[in-house]
Amino acid sequence: MYAIIGAGPMGLCTARQLKKHGIPFVGFELHSDVGGLWDIDNPHSTMYDSAHLISSKSTTEFSEFPMRPEVAVYPHHSEMRGYFRDYARHFGLYEHYQFNTRVLAVERLEKGWKLTSEQAGERREWLVDGVLIANGTLHTPNLPRLPGEFSGELLHSSAYRSADIFAGKRVLIVGCGNSACDIAVDAVHRAASVDISVRRGYYFLPKFILGRPTDTFGGAIKLPRPIKQFLDGLLIRALVGKPSQYGLPDPDYRLYESHPVMNSLVLHHLGHGDIRPRRDIAAIDGQQVTFSDGEQAEYDLILLGTGYKLDYPFIDRAHLNWPQGAGAPQLYLNVFHPEYDDLFMMGMVEASGLGWQGRDEQAELVALYIRQLQAGSPAALRFKQLKRDKARVRVDGGYHYLNLERMAYYVHKDSYRASVRHHSEELRQGLSSQPLAPSRPVAQH
Repeated sequence: MYAIIGAGPMGLCTARQLKKHGIPFVGFELHSDVGGLWDIDNPHSTMYDSAHLISSKSTTEFSEFPMRPEVAVYPHHSEMRGYFRDYARHFGLYEHYQFNTRVLAVERLEKGWKLTSEQAGERREWLVDGVLIANGTLHTPNLPRLPGEFSGELLHSSAYRSADIFAGKRVLIVGCGNSACDIAVDAVHRAASVDISVRRGYYFLPKFILGRPTDTFGGAIKLPRPIKQFLDGLLIRALVGKPSQYGLPDPDYRLYESHPVMNSLVLHHLGHGDIRPRRDIAAIDGQQVTFSDGEQAEYDLILLGTGYKLDYPFIDRAHLNWPQGAGAPQLYLNVFHPEYDDLFMMGMVEASGLGWQGRDEQAELVALYIRQLQAGSPAALRFKQLKRDKARVRVDGGYHYLNLERMAYYVHKDSYRASVRHHSEELRQGLSSQPLAPSRPVAQH
């Protein structure tokens, strides 16, 4: 019996693949339903009222479970919640999950793992053959230390729900990622003023080009990386111009070396004076903020759009092959531990355009490896050695990603999916028709 932690999109497709390949499992979910952060009623969700998918549905959906035709090209979060609930019902996943259940600890045994859970105040212990961690990467806010004490209202984007909080206030948004820009656009319609503090340059992409979702362009003709970066950079320049034309810093890196911002509305509002660009924060004293260029302004509310950090509080960091100072666990394909064959990090991967299908392919590879390892196949033994040798090899497709913590688990979509598919095909070819070796009964206390 294997344990899956989480019933968000990654946990669900992991459960789907284990069930598909006949691997017994039990799932654990903190909330009362599936969907993870896409369920805004989940107390642990970081969703907000106006949130939509930033990639188009055709590049994001599971191939074997397409979204309904009437769903918008960029679905609202409520549509996504319904989609994941339908997915769980369609593949019979609900019955495998322990809901309203917190995983308190995952401890290594001589063979397998002991998982301690808590439900309605009652603790239980489970002895499992392996653990698949799929609790997500966007739930623990990154809270940078501010240079001074702010006497107004301070909020991280993870706690933001509605633009009502901005009514009549002087607002400063810190950061310029996708959530920060979405929230800045929300604030324009309610706040007395909106400023956005930006430390470095970003590339901004419109969501539509010629009436089609931007992420559906490209791919038909494979271009060498430098040529693709150059040509796509020229196209973006022609469509939206340079960030400096809107008062923002220009990127000092090439396109695709950091995650682009899928939001041109923020540029629209910058160009109309609805949002004022600011530099990095140098000092805070009460409600007064001093920026690195010497300008000063007073604010009633500062919202930190400063992203999230990886957090797995239920397991010792050492078990994840996560050295101090490293931005993320050092795992082959961001999934496979170099030594353990019974611990898998599901969904700790980010790439522009990877979608849920790319993550489903990841889950299938794990399921195939478990099956083949149980059967003692030569293909599994070869992969076992490979993941040990290449745990620190990054699938970056030759792109020089920025040395940022949030980019530590970023991969190149095409290279990553090609690697996953190659390994899956190797394992699938040798897949034995014999059933899995019997797993230990689950012990519960």
